[in-house]
Amino acid sequence: MDLSLQELVDAYCSEPTNALREAIITEALPLVRSIVGKIRNPDTVLSQQEDLESAGIMGLLQALEKYNCDKEIRFNTFAYYRIRGSVIDYLRSIDQLPRGDRTLYGKAQGVISRLQQELGREPDDDEVAEELDISMEQYQSLLGNVQLRAVLSLDQPASSDTPDLQLSDSIADRDSEQPDAAIEKEDNSEHIKDAISKLKERERLILALYYYEDLTLNEIAMLLGLSEARISQIVGKLLITLKGSLSNYSVEA
Repeated sequence: MDLSLQELVDAYCSEPTNALREAIITEALPLVRSIVGKIRNPDTVLSQQEDLESAGIMGLLQALEKYNCDKEIRFNTFAYYRIRGSVIDYLRSIDQLPRGDRTLYGKAQGVISRLQQELGREPDDDEVAEELDISMEQYQSLLGNVQLRAVLSLDQPASSDTPDLQLSDSIADRDSEQPDAAIEKEDNSEHIKDAISKLKERERLILALYYYEDLTLNEIAMLLGLSEARISQIVGKLLITLKGSLSNYSVEA
């Protein structure tokens, strides 16, 4: 009978053998691939799927060595952030977002927040591009790059005024079985929910699939009949929007 990941880890705690270690890697590979799949790879020779999976496996093995079987916490929950952190550390080491895009990222966040207030809804891509005085092609390229950058920045403070308020704290429930699958029910979360209510129906669906259903960019693309690049652009814009909402909230509070 095949053992579950938790059963394999429990057995490893009692008798740490190479065979069990390899079995754990095999059983946990779907989790690693799910985490990797939620981050659009930057277009470099150092960011192939196997490179990111290798980084994730390194995080998995670190989690395995630090896991305490006597504590009442499931291994996949314990390992999730170590796997994700290992992948993100690797991506940060090869991050090549152009300086111009870094500047536009900050401008886009401000423009989207301002247009939301002025229009009372989520602005269209062409409206944001016009305000930024760039072409739609440039804006969509920016969003694709920002999707990666925003994911790498999820654990950073939402603004300099709120060092303890992180975007990931408002999107992900760190205590849940699937940490990215719930939005935390706190005051700042209510502000995020208000921002989400102003999104278009398709964007709300993508957000739900990405965070609640834990689908990868490719899976969402296939489900909605869009390209993975387009889904990446939409997620990038959503992350900018939500981070901007938290920044505005910190100013208003």
